[in-house]
Parts: sequence; C-alpha cells; structure tokens
Amino acid sequence: MNYDSLYSQLAAMGQERWAEQLRATLPERLLLESHGKLAGWQNALQSLPETTPSRIELKDNVTIGCGADLGAIDPQEVTATLQAFHPWRKGPYHFFGIDIDTEWRSDWKWDRVAPHIESLEGRKVLDVGCGNGYHGWRMRGAGAELVLGIEPFLLSVQQFQVMQRYLRDPQHHVIPIGIEDVPPDLACFDTVFSMGVLYHRRSPLDHLYELKGCLRPGGELVLETLIVEGDRDTVFMPPGRYAKMRNVWFLPSISAMTLWLQRCGFTQIACVDTNRTSRDEQRSTPWMQFESLADFLDPEDAEKTIEGHPAPLRAIFTAKRP
Repeated sequence: MNYDSLYSQLAAMGQERWAEQLRATLPERLLLESHGKLAGWQNALQSLPETTPSRIELKDNVTIGCGADLGAIDPQEVTATLQAFHPWRKGPYHFFGIDIDTEWRSDWKWDRVAPHIESLEGRKVLDVGCGNGYHGWRMRGAGAELVLGIEPFLLSVQQFQVMQRYLRDPQHHVIPIGIEDVPPDLACFDTVFSMGVLYHRRSPLDHLYELKGCLRPGGELVLETLIVEGDRDTVFMPPGRYAKMRNVWFLPSISAMTLWLQRCGFTQIACVDTNRTSRDEQRSTPWMQFESLADFLDPEDAEKTIEGHPAPLRAIFTAKRP
C-alpha cells in the first residue's frame, strides 16, 4: 500500500507535518494491526485477475468492469478469492459481473444522505470510520476532488485495496487510523462525514469537537447516528449490550443531538432524515455469514432489540463550522 500521493496531497493542503507523521507511523501500524493476517490478504489481492475494467461507474452505484473482462477466468475462482476478505459489510459492489452482496445496503443510506448535503463537486472530504470505502467511491462519483477515509480495521482497508487495484484512483485513500490519531484543529476539509461512529464513542462531545477541528471555517459536517425518541433531555445509555453490541454508549434524541452540536459550536444544524433500520437493509448474506439485524431484534417484537431496548432508529444531521 503506497500512500506517496496522499502525502503530497496533504502537503499541498498545508499539512506537511501530518504527512510526515503518517509516513513514519503507517508502516508500523499496518504490521501491528494485521495480527498475522496481512500476508494472506496480500496474497489474495495479488492473485486477483490481471485485467482492465471495460467500464467504471461510481455515480449511481459502484461497478467495476463486466463479466467479459475476465475472459477465460472462472468467475467462481474470483469469487473464492474475494471470500478471503470475508466478512464484507459495506457495499454492494458489482465486480466484473460478480455481485458482492454485502451485509449493509450502503447505497440506500447514500440515497438518503445525498439529497441533503452541499454539492461535493471539487471538495476535499474526510470520511471518518469509512469501512471499506464504499461511500468514498460514491463521493468521488459525486465530484469530490479528494476523499480521505480513515478506518482502524485493517480488513476493511484491504477490501478497499481490492477495488483500488482496478480503479487506481489517486484521489481516494483509506488509511488504517482512527479519529483519535488525527491531529487536532486541521481546519482543512470542506466536508467531514461521520456515519455510524458517534454511538461507539465513550465521549460523544469529544468526538464532535474532533470532527469540528477537521473542518475549515464554513465546512459542512454530515453525521449519521443512532437516536431514540424523546425530548431535549432524553439520552439513552444502554446498561449493557445494545443489539448484541458491547460498544454502544449514548443514543440521544433529535433535540438532544441538536443541543450537543450547538454546545460544540456548530451552526445551521438540521436533522434531514430519520430511518428505522430494516431487515432488508442490514442482513446476513453469503458475503457476510455472521449474525445480523434479524438476530439482534426481539423475535416477538421488531420494535425492540433482543435486550428489550428501542430498535435501531437512525438520523442524519448536517451542520456547519462557523
């Protein structure tokens, strides 16, 4: 994974110090996070077909090539190689005629987000907790000049590299770090996305300040998170697990979330969408064979989690750094 183009792009944005920090720390982090699996993923990556996609689509979906591009190569062999990167959680991807049917229909979330945000045309974007970069590809399809995704889980970074092997996009990067590894007060991104991250943070206000620090003045925050119904004083903290997840901390109401954003200094705050997660949007598939939403809900009452808490309800907020 060569990040030289990223380092030069960061330097051009006035972030020379961060670029040098990443140059020094990313190789070590890759080895530290791999737990011995990196070599296997790299071997699988290198065994993928040597071919050039006859078509690329990023605006309305993520499509790389078509089945004919594989020539005499057996698609089942390619599928088996791709399964070395199981589980595939974000997508879907249409990969040389193979449909990678991921756990999440991330395209549905993008369809809810896209109509409500400022045009990404020519913008520099930070995607926090980006997974395998699916939404980043859609951002590039929407005209973003640069997309930098940060994702601490190395498997997701490797899945991004599967797509990058063929897309070869020097303006889209995914690096294996978390938001806590980003220097404070960069103030250089036009748009910052944080989708599905806030409820995993022990200190949600600190996370909002971190996001704000990444934005240039006038930049836009796009935040998606779990919420609960209630008034400004309603914030739910699960006493244990939530939908079988250990690391869910705070679920605010819309009004409470708005207040958090206000207290952190954001302006022009709006809740632009709410959505009850359905079994059609998040589910087990041959590409993600572990438990999924159907296993996390009360089998007798889909309005509750298996623990008896309110079932997942998600909201999208937009806000500006003044």
